[in-house]
Order: sequence, then structure tokens, then C-alpha cells
Amino acid sequence: MQRFFSLHFPARPNRVRLILAILPAALLVPAALFLIAPVAHAQFGAPETTQVHDPSALKPPPGARVAIIEFEDLECPDCARANPLLKEAAEKYSIPWVRHDFPLPQHNWSFQAAVNARFFDIKSKTLGNDYRDYIFANQISIETLGQLQDFTKSFASAHGVALPFAVDPMGRLTQEVKADYALGQRIGIEHTPTIWIVSSAAHAPPFVEVVDRSRLFQLIDAALAESRH
Repeated sequence: MQRFFSLHFPARPNRVRLILAILPAALLVPAALFLIAPVAHAQFGAPETTQVHDPSALKPPPGARVAIIEFEDLECPDCARANPLLKEAAEKYSIPWVRHDFPLPQHNWSFQAAVNARFFDIKSKTLGNDYRDYIFANQISIETLGQLQDFTKSFASAHGVALPFAVDPMGRLTQEVKADYALGQRIGIEHTPTIWIVSSAAHAPPFVEVVDRSRLFQLIDAALAESRH
């Protein structure tokens, strides 16, 4: 599945040529590596604001004043680090936490994990989110699709769910994951996790990206205060 996906990061050729032109030859290789490194790191959640191209999906679900919206990859280490904090925030403030799939192409099992999570969503949304939390908690022990399958079987057994031979025989769940990924591309996502606090307040910013997660609760407090006016 992952071969159909690609992320594009803007190059800076003029800047690279200018710097390389004025450096001694002995420094060319180290300088080039230094310029390339930040671009690669941006794929994994560098603290840069996302350039939003299509904001139409960045709003609370019907009936909610404020919500957390996240685009995540179940194989992404930074997503695993963010997960307990987002769960705590959603529970503390009793606000929706809308989780979208954005499986990165360099991860070999994240797409299948997203499909598996949607299989458990069919049983109940709580069970699907419990599976996501379980995969994040055990992420460091999962390196292959076979190991993912073993953990998925263990989760299903512990929750009394019969895991079928094929969790998505008609491909419907696969299409849902692809649709989430396409939504993320339309919005302009370039890394995971990408997290926003969204609000329905007419006189406040409709969405604020959580770049510094230490300010998560502060941003939610501000959004809730604005939504009361």
C-alpha cells in the first residue's frame, strides 16, 4: 500500500548553490550534509507551523465547541510520545479527539496498523482507540508486519474479539485510510504528528496548531474561553 504514497518537501537550490560557492572545497561535503539534515528531520515533526492549504476539515465535530484534531502514524515514534498527553487532554477537558491516519511511506507496517484499528472501530470506537493506544505502547517491539500481526492477535484475544483471517476482505477500510491520507495532503501535512486545537468561536482563530506540546493545555484553555463569548 505504501508505494502509492509520497511526501514532497520544497528544495532550496538557490540557497544551497550560494553557500557551496563560497566555501572551500574541503568543506563542501560537510556543508551539504548540514543543509540536508533539517529537511529530513521535518518529516518527523520538526517544530514548524504547517502551511494549511485547505482548512475545511479543521473544525470541531457537530455539537462540539472545541476539539483536538490529529494526523498520526502508528509507527511514528513522536506520535507514540504525544499519544498519552493527547489522551489526557481529551479526558481532562471532555472534548473530542479526532484521530486521522497519515501513514508515512518509509514505515513498513503503519498502513496495515491503521487498517487494523479501523477493524476494531467497527466493534466500537473505544475499542479502536484502545488498539491504537496499545500499538503505540508496544511500538518499540514491533519491527515487521508479522510482529504487528502477533500483537494484533494478542489484543483481539484479550478483548474477546475473533480476529478473521482477513480484516479487510473488500478493501473498504483500506480506502478509508487512503482517504484520510489524501485529506492530510490537501490540508498540507508534511510530518506526524500534526495536531490542532480547533474551535467554533466566530471571533477567534478557527484552528491553532500545537507546535510546542508543553502548551497544549494552555491552548485548549484559551480556545474554551473564547468559545464561551
